[in-house]
Amino acid sequence: MLEEAAHWRAEGRRVALATVIETWGSAPRPVGSQLAIRDDGSFVGSVSGGCIEGDVVTRALETLTSGKPEMLEYGVSDAMAWEVGLACGGRIRVMVEPVTG
Repeated sequence: MLEEAAHWRAEGRRVALATVIETWGSAPRPVGSQLAIRDDGSFVGSVSGGCIEGDVVTRALETLTSGKPEMLEYGVSDAMAWEVGLACGGRIRVMVEPVTG
């Protein structure tokens, strides 16, 4: 996944990286799981087994525009979690940041 992100950067594409930095209870992916998102919305890797990745990709594209990292949190008690499908009973925190350099 990181190799693909490096390849995209070498091609001149903008890339964001999403990383699971904290989990509570039942979580779809462990801490350290990563998702690389290219400026056209293509992505590799996984931070959630698919249940929230659409939202993470959307937010990652926003960080490419703003240039600012963002902390995302999803949990069963959040309305957004149900909307995007995180009904596993746990919570995850994901750091999304543009790759520079």
